Amino acid sequence: MAEAKKGDRVKINYTGKLEDGTIFDSNIGGAGCESDDCSTNDSSEGSGCGCESGPMELTVGEEELFTQIDEILVGMVPGEIKTVIIPAEDAFGEYDEEKVFTVSRADVPDDLNPAVGDELVLSSEDDEELDVVVVELSDKSITFDSNHPLAGEDLTFEVELLEIL
Repeated sequence: MAEAKKGDRVKINYTGKLEDGTIFDSNIGGAGCESDDCSTNDSSEGSGCGCESGPMELTVGEEELFTQIDEILVGMVPGEIKTVIIPAEDAFGEYDEEKVFTVSRADVPDDLNPAVGDELVLSSEDDEELDVVVVELSDKSITFDSNHPLAGEDLTFEVELLEIL
């Protein structure tokens, strides 16, 4: 049976889990993904819960997911399943306390009334954008966290090679 090699176009199923078993991403329909908890999957960033259904096509070696996934695909045969753990520093980085900052309510638009947990995009005068999550509110300030939601997390991926195209 043929083995996958670098440069091959393949179809895979994958499920990404956190250390506690929480599924954060999967292309297997319904595999722990609830529609209210998911955003559209952007495979270039590997972020969010894709909640996509059906096999993913990728080219081995082009790092369309993570390097470690490409590495385990090499030598796999259709039907084979492997698991790989991607340390936080190789995934979305370690959690950085310096990416948590507080802004005075006087410095935000009057119509901004966020709740803790809201995901926002802040824009600077230079048109630079920063994705943040509201983590704390007071009458005088709003505290934002600009770390990736999976920063500091080791990621475990179970990958099944379905087909070599």
